[in-house]
Amino acid sequence: MPTETSAVPIRVVVAKPGLDGHDRGAKVIARALRDAGVEVIYTGLHQTPRQIVDTAVQEDVDAIGLSVLSGAHMTLFADVLRLLREEGAEDITVFGGGIIPEADIDALHRMGVAALFTPGTPTHVVTEWVRDSMRVVGRA
Repeated sequence: MPTETSAVPIRVVVAKPGLDGHDRGAKVIARALRDAGVEVIYTGLHQTPRQIVDTAVQEDVDAIGLSVLSGAHMTLFADVLRLLREEGAEDITVFGGGIIPEADIDALHRMGVAALFTPGTPTHVVTEWVRDSMRVVGRA
């Protein structure tokens, strides 16, 4: 088992799917994860689920973090999860945040989204979740 200093860094794609042009939250999370020692690939605005999954597979990441503020969260998360299954990459953990109604959170968890962080969540909560979750599945 690797020691803390020899562990392979956790790799995460942070993505802004869809037409939403507000990326401040995604950039804040990307920076917080980097500051916590996570390797982050930020894909930028207006990414399709296919582009996000292709990047995740090509970059051999451990997780995908989606930031959705557009109201299209049910469709976008479902598409990313479906494409991961099609690529045989179900081992990539999907989590996200943004404006997600409480009524949709359980459905997203049942769909396969590992965690959701809504506005006001402190960044250390997200970084600790990523570190702890990836450690549990043996990635770091």
